Amino acid sequence: MISLDKVFSYIDSAFEAHLEETRAFIRQPSISADGTGIQEMAALVASRVCELGGEAEVIPTAGHPVVYGHVDVGAPSTLLVYGMYDVQPVLGESWRVPPFSGEIVDLDGFGPCMVSRGIMNSKGPLAGFFNAMQSLRETAGTLPANLKFVVEGEEELGSRNLPSFVRAHKTLLEADGCFFPFYSQDLTGKVVMYLGVKGLVFMELVARGGSWGGPTTRDVHGMNAVWFHSPAWSLTQALSTMLSQDQKHILIEELDDMVAPPSAEDMALLERLASSFDETTQMKDYEVERFKYNLRGVDLLRQFLYRPSLNINGLVSGHHEEGMKTVLPHEARAKIDVRLVPDMQPEEVVRQVRRHLDRRGFEHIELRVQSGYPWSKSSVSDAANAPMLKTYQELGYEPEIWPLVSGAAPFYLFTQALNMPIAMGGLGHGGRQHSPNEYATVEGMRQFEKSAAAYVVHFANHFAQRGAS
Repeated sequence: MISLDKVFSYIDSAFEAHLEETRAFIRQPSISADGTGIQEMAALVASRVCELGGEAEVIPTAGHPVVYGHVDVGAPSTLLVYGMYDVQPVLGESWRVPPFSGEIVDLDGFGPCMVSRGIMNSKGPLAGFFNAMQSLRETAGTLPANLKFVVEGEEELGSRNLPSFVRAHKTLLEADGCFFPFYSQDLTGKVVMYLGVKGLVFMELVARGGSWGGPTTRDVHGMNAVWFHSPAWSLTQALSTMLSQDQKHILIEELDDMVAPPSAEDMALLERLASSFDETTQMKDYEVERFKYNLRGVDLLRQFLYRPSLNINGLVSGHHEEGMKTVLPHEARAKIDVRLVPDMQPEEVVRQVRRHLDRRGFEHIELRVQSGYPWSKSSVSDAANAPMLKTYQELGYEPEIWPLVSGAAPFYLFTQALNMPIAMGGLGHGGRQHSPNEYATVEGMRQFEKSAAAYVVHFANHFAQRGAS
């Protein structure tokens, strides 16, 4: 029997060394958008698997490689750990410290924090998981469960090549459950437990001059706008047909036909969630002053979790630097995403967006799909989430349980393609992911390691008890 008290004491005594291990992850850039440091980061992840006494391989894909690892200790249960080693770019951002430094600074209201790209999302939790497993080995001499790792380098690109990797290696990835390590405490210290994720379709719309009108090969003088059509106006007009003026309603009519209403179990979770949901904390966390919906409680949560969203991520055309330059652009581009809820499927969403554009006279606008995957849901009582819930409760937390999180991740590959439950989480608080001064509290990082160790122990015990019965 593994003594978690001994494991926790070891983590406390070794934590300064663990911070350095985390810094090694953070200080290695791994920007998937341009490939900076990707190969080096993949090798670093593989080396941590080997340090646990396992074997690891950096397996090429059509894009960035996937790290596969296996630590076989002869245990009756196997946990598959999913992670990503890539991060968002930092170009044009203003940081308090160098963005790949792993420096610890005092942030107002949080105390000592490690500030760096990837510390929250999600190289910090991945490094913390490795630290926790090393702590288990040092105190117990072994691990309570076999571990497999699948760590990708394209999550920030929409996990483009992970589906083909999973399909090609289904036997290799067989396990009893899957775990995604992530900091799950909010600004107040409350633990939030998510049981699923939305899906995602990421598209680029491109309007160019052509037979419909507009300059075809180059920008021309803005005075010619009286003569020629503008791709920039065409694109913005097309975008304006997709969302109501108050930004509350998607106007691509067929999307509503795909949306499944929340189940009775979902509504029961929403009712419980509404009793503890803190709207003020959410607004403070995101530095906004109001929600766009005049809703509260269950109705606001239902809108957030069980309605799709349409977002413009970027919009560019013509001259956008300082100063004047009167041009009629020959091209305009917009990057948009649709977040998918049950039962929406990516391929059908793309078809309906295309139909919407064509019906309104925008056949000339090119639609490029860059990524797409469906939603995923699990149960609080399954073999992955039940040990997570027990971990939180044993450490003194009663989590706020959400049926879904509005963010997207390729969890469907585990729940659908591999037919295994998946849990995400762990103690710890971080924030500003995808933004300057991304951070995690140092004390939260310590608590995360303890919760990760406890989770793997409870996961193993869950299967041992099931086998005994």
